[in-house]
Amino acid sequence: MNKQIKRWGLLSVTALTAVSLAACGANTKPNEAGQASGDAAAGGDKPVKLRIVWWGSQARHDATLKALDAYTKKHPNVTFEPEFSGFDGYADKLATQAAAKNAPDIIQMDPAWLAEYSARNQLADLSQGINTADIDKSLVDSGKYKDKLYAIPLGNNATGMVFNKNAVDKLGITPPANGWTWDQYFQFGKDAKAKLEKDKYALMDATNDYTVYSSYQISQGKGYPITVDGKFNIDKDTYLTFVKKYADLRKDGIVPPPDIATTDKESDAKMDLMNNDTVLMKRSFAALFPGYEGVKPGAYTLVTQPKGAQSSGFLKPSMFWSVSADSKNVEASKKFIDWFVNDQEAADILTTTRGVPVSKKVLEYLTPKLTAADKLQIELIKNVAPDAQPFNPGAKGWSNYTAKDFKDIGEKVMFGKITPEAAYDELVKKAKDYQ
Repeated sequence: MNKQIKRWGLLSVTALTAVSLAACGANTKPNEAGQASGDAAAGGDKPVKLRIVWWGSQARHDATLKALDAYTKKHPNVTFEPEFSGFDGYADKLATQAAAKNAPDIIQMDPAWLAEYSARNQLADLSQGINTADIDKSLVDSGKYKDKLYAIPLGNNATGMVFNKNAVDKLGITPPANGWTWDQYFQFGKDAKAKLEKDKYALMDATNDYTVYSSYQISQGKGYPITVDGKFNIDKDTYLTFVKKYADLRKDGIVPPPDIATTDKESDAKMDLMNNDTVLMKRSFAALFPGYEGVKPGAYTLVTQPKGAQSSGFLKPSMFWSVSADSKNVEASKKFIDWFVNDQEAADILTTTRGVPVSKKVLEYLTPKLTAADKLQIELIKNVAPDAQPFNPGAKGWSNYTAKDFKDIGEKVMFGKITPEAAYDELVKKAKDYQ
């Protein structure tokens, strides 16, 4: 193998815990289009090279490369040209490739971008040819845009917090617990900082983090900052309270100074501020946990996000596989995705590196083999599910605002270049470009 380098219902929690005595046989069941999945659908021996791109941790990279090799052994006519990286820069590179009609055949797609790529006709229709019969309908529907399926979910996922339980135990402070509040979260930061060394910090600075702010605003009963239909909804009082709270945390050394906070690279073995022991805790997702576990086995654990008047957590597909509309290998790409999602051999290789498997039959097969770390993902999803907020996948046309503009304006506040009030005014002004 060439190593070149809208709103949907809660996921079925029963799918996460069910264990069946029946044989799985997921890789031979006919799909909804009446086609066989797995080997029976492989067909043909014409040489095919598939470009495939994803982001993630080293654990995900290693598992995916092994899966590609396994697929080529099964289908020698199919080889891969993998492109992979951390999350930073991934979205920009993919957007550039797609605009030039040079996107890889198979694309790891984030839910926040799906509407935009679909609306620009940059993704192939996957409604036929992939077995989705064993995936919760709500999860399948999360990959749809205007009733067409443009993305196949790869994992169940939930928002949460990851923290270094070994370090917390050594400090002798009370660890976080599921169902905790924002007040308890901030108090944990104070308690931890009182026992930490000078150049170590308890929490991440979330001033520039749209995901954390969204969770905070939702938990105050104010809804999403950008509504699912693309309306600006950042509540001024809530935003100012949030930003000023983090200013206090910055002053007290509970979060890192901005020149350190802005160096964080999520899931990077060395640059992630959790992995290099700069902070004790940060927001995360269940599906990211294998990356942390791979760096420091047994050191980390997961807990729900803090709540306010309401919960702040939500369930979501971890990510998708999509196929480029410009691909000359759409059918071969779909056959690979079908294998990736439904095959037991693939499951054995991939385990939970993209979240809890979406196929109920695959999960039933895999459950007895899951590690304690794998099961922590399932536990987080189960703990978030009962009062989970509705998932907002991101309004069409707003991804640059939520991913870049909010971050840039937040960083100005962190570095003391503008006041919180001026930051809010800038967010309002900037939003007019998107409405």
